[in-house]
Amino acid sequence: MASSDIARHLLYQSRLERPSSSPAEEVPDEMFLKRGDCSRSLSLSGKVGFDSLPDQLVNKSTSQGFCFNILCIGETGIGKSTLMDTLFNTRFENYEESHFESEVRLRAQTYGLQESNVNLKLTIVSTVGFGDQMNKDDSYKPVVDYIDAQFEAYLQEELKIKRSLYNYHDTRIHACLYFISPTGHSLKSLDLVTMKALDSKVNIIPIIAKADTVSKNELHKFKIKIMSELVSNGVQIYQFPTDDESVSKMNATMNGILPFAVVGSIDEVKIGNKMVKARQYPWGIVQVENENHCDFVKLREMLVCVNMEDLREQTHARHYELYRQCKLEEMGFRDNDPENKPVSLQETYEAKRQEFLNELQRREDEMRQMFVQRVKEKELELKEAERELQNKFEQLKSIHHEEKRKLDDKKKILEDEINAFSKRKSATELLQAQAFATPASINVKKDKDRKK
Repeated sequence: MASSDIARHLLYQSRLERPSSSPAEEVPDEMFLKRGDCSRSLSLSGKVGFDSLPDQLVNKSTSQGFCFNILCIGETGIGKSTLMDTLFNTRFENYEESHFESEVRLRAQTYGLQESNVNLKLTIVSTVGFGDQMNKDDSYKPVVDYIDAQFEAYLQEELKIKRSLYNYHDTRIHACLYFISPTGHSLKSLDLVTMKALDSKVNIIPIIAKADTVSKNELHKFKIKIMSELVSNGVQIYQFPTDDESVSKMNATMNGILPFAVVGSIDEVKIGNKMVKARQYPWGIVQVENENHCDFVKLREMLVCVNMEDLREQTHARHYELYRQCKLEEMGFRDNDPENKPVSLQETYEAKRQEFLNELQRREDEMRQMFVQRVKEKELELKEAERELQNKFEQLKSIHHEEKRKLDDKKKILEDEINAFSKRKSATELLQAQAFATPASINVKKDKDRKK
């Protein structure tokens, strides 16, 4: 219900409860309501009960629980898992990571935590193999793609007809802890490129990891150098809000301490009469929760105790809204038409649908014309091929006739030769027969003459 509707309803109820008065004593509506959605402040004559709204919100939020998603970016072995264990005072599932990953991949793990009567669904996303490749040009792209994928999943859930956002597991990244190597000199090129690509998509909180490896003076100079490089390169990191009077002074102080120099450890060492989380070295002990040793307590206070809800709100109101706006503009949706007049979503949808149908019809016509053109070209090719085949057939046919004629001529000559050969053979056989017959007749004649 809009504020103007609520105001009109309260006005109507007050009129019902007021005693009847003369027309001259009636107060016009304009005395109670201003134009638009602005309403006039009134004093109550008795208790109504809407002062319990904050309690109702607290009870509802407590029963539903909260979700918080942290993205840890840093090189392998820089202490991401140890810091997460130290922050939430527990032991999460840790995996052995290798320095020989061929590409950067992201691993998300979700846990259910409970403190007092508050339930928290915590998701920790770690970058496996970040900065371990020889070619680090594209190391940040899988991280950007992952963050965009979570925004896209939430946007698709919002655009559904039947939405279920009340029980939807929100996987959008609320805080990005960027672990900086304690070199003591300056940021690496990979750090600047990655943070510049992510500053418009996520709340970046820079952290100097393993701060016990740098002396106090060097650490102070290193912080100044880091912030100077971030400003000169236009990298926008998360600034703790100072608009709330109750925490403005504290947050303003913490903004001047960034980046946090932290040390993580879940091992306990006995100092005096109590056990404290610390890292023990041959030369001494570094206490994790001692503010003189590192900024771990400041990080935990700012991240978990004071500004967790602001990080969630900034993710939704700033980073997600920017992604949603760009995505809808890519889809063709606008709030105003070319004449700067408001356009409803239905009108935009219908215009976009008609544009799509026109484009579809245009493509269909182009495809039909292209199909007809290709059919004609194919017919011409087939006709040309048919003519070539016909010419080749005629040519082969003429060659065949010519060869057949030559073969018939040779056959006729061969037959003549065969006939001549047969005649010569017959004459030869006759001569041979006569030759054999002549001696025999001579012998018979001689025998006759002897008898005589």
